[in-house]
Amino acid sequence: MRTMVVGLGNPGNEYRDTRHNIGFRVLDSIAMNRRLRWRRLGWIQPLAWVGEDERVILVKPRTYMNRSGLAAAVVCRKHGIAAGDVVAVYDDADLELGRLKLKKSGGTGGHNGVRSLTAELGTDEFPRVRVGVRGVGRDGADLAGYLLSPFEDGEIDRVERSVSDAAKAVGSILGDGIEVAMNRYNSRGGTAAESSF
Repeated sequence: MRTMVVGLGNPGNEYRDTRHNIGFRVLDSIAMNRRLRWRRLGWIQPLAWVGEDERVILVKPRTYMNRSGLAAAVVCRKHGIAAGDVVAVYDDADLELGRLKLKKSGGTGGHNGVRSLTAELGTDEFPRVRVGVRGVGRDGADLAGYLLSPFEDGEIDRVERSVSDAAKAVGSILGDGIEVAMNRYNSRGGTAAESSF
């Protein structure tokens, strides 16, 4: 059985480098490491970009953040993937930039993309990799505006390390299971560790 990894974000160049799109960036890193090519799912109205091999299906929804679950549910039905075999990767504005938090399941935490996934999959019982995007400018800033803003120049190195770490964390989930991955990453403060990915 393959695992589906869904990176949450918004399509379009205007959103590409924003904090809200770090889920897409993590999936791009995984695709590059696994040498997967993206293909478009849906021709009249594109639903997602999909990359796959015998072990994993990567999904970047093109339905915008608030409707991310629609694309994920279509791919699940098409490939017979259970909700428990879905891993969601997304931004967390309350988690410091450079930190990761892995969870087996849970609520939405106010994240609209996760809310859509939960609604469309019919459960919140799926693993997640929360990628911290909280920087210096977060305090007092409007949340929506903050998430849709690009990273500061001084944050870029941490962003790149965080994306790499999150890709490794996904690999750990796939290779070792969510419990091992949680122990590996959460106990290390959400920083990089060795994985078999």
